[in-house]
Amino acid sequence: MTPKMRMEDSCIGTVTVGERGQVVIPADVRKKLKINTGDKMLIMSHPSGDGLVIFKIDAVREFLGHLAAGLSKAQEDSNL
Repeated sequence: MTPKMRMEDSCIGTVTVGERGQVVIPADVRKKLKINTGDKMLIMSHPSGDGLVIFKIDAVREFLGHLAAGLSKAQEDSNL
């Protein structure tokens, strides 16, 4: 599992929306977050509706796997 990111490290840059609605993730941010050409990203609306949240799909899959395993263990423990 990857190390926990500190809140003060979570704001790592800014981008500008271009004429065609595109944003470019700066090279130093891609390197830090290990985002590579061809990586699939999941884009979601921020709960406030005022922005976007972007995740690597593989990271979401990994998180959901851990969540499912935790739920299964919790259910097994409650059935003892």
